Amino acid sequence: MSRKVKGQYKKASENKRGAVFQVKENALLMEFLMAEMPGKSRSKIKLLLSNKRVLVDGKGISQFNHPLTTGQQVEIGKGKVVPEKESRELSIVYEDEELIVIEKPAGLLSIATDKEKRATAYSSLSNHVKNQDNENKIFIVHRLDRETSGLMLFAKKEEVKYHIQELWNSTVIERSYIALVEGVVEKKEDVITSYLVEGKTFNVHSSQNPNYGKKAVTNYKVLKKNKAYSLLKVNLETGRKNQIRVHMQDIGHSIVGDKKYGASSSPIKRLGLHAQQLSFIHPTTGKKIYFESKIPEEFLKLF
Repeated sequence: MSRKVKGQYKKASENKRGAVFQVKENALLMEFLMAEMPGKSRSKIKLLLSNKRVLVDGKGISQFNHPLTTGQQVEIGKGKVVPEKESRELSIVYEDEELIVIEKPAGLLSIATDKEKRATAYSSLSNHVKNQDNENKIFIVHRLDRETSGLMLFAKKEEVKYHIQELWNSTVIERSYIALVEGVVEKKEDVITSYLVEGKTFNVHSSQNPNYGKKAVTNYKVLKKNKAYSLLKVNLETGRKNQIRVHMQDIGHSIVGDKKYGASSSPIKRLGLHAQQLSFIHPTTGKKIYFESKIPEEFLKLF
């Protein structure tokens, strides 16, 4: 617990950028700021730290337990802070005490695999929450393929993760995707149902045999089309691995850029799949939360 000690530090001066404090004796950064800024709550100070608004000897610091030594200078910046390079890879759409919703760019892994250990959405968010408190953790609720962009849900508590996953069908109200596919989809809307199973080469195969794999149901509606491509809104009734990609191949309209599942073209130099809408019941408040992201510009340019 932080102590507020009067007269321990020199009174703040001001410069064009913000308040400046001189450290007169060793302390932890949070303890120092609580003592020097009694008008600000702990949560507001944490926000300053997470936004890299606190500079120690000119360097942005986000760790609340960063050690200060006598003679150092602590500055509270006024201007906009440029985010860390890693955090620019994704944007946080929503955050509270239990959940984080992000928009993941195409090309970023959701979480590390045995073969791939590069920067991931998980590692970026883990750094983000640990910058607020080193004890904080992050838990992935569902995944997106590396080349799929769009909305993803993470939990800050393990019990929240399991609550959502175990009650997925009743908790998640809507998961809608935008799919850019090859060719002219004739049916304005339709429902695709099959049974999916993952093979030894990690490709997912589709069958009409109920004894072969898990049932997968995909609804789609055509939004736009031209002579070469169609833009679909896709709603999932089930969330199987590669479900949309396999079902689009099933109807003869593979997602652009998806060589794995039959595509012969790549007009936007990425997979034409974007998780656009996400709606669910908050596990604590019981309120319905709805998120929607923009359809990627490169998808629309083809029309």
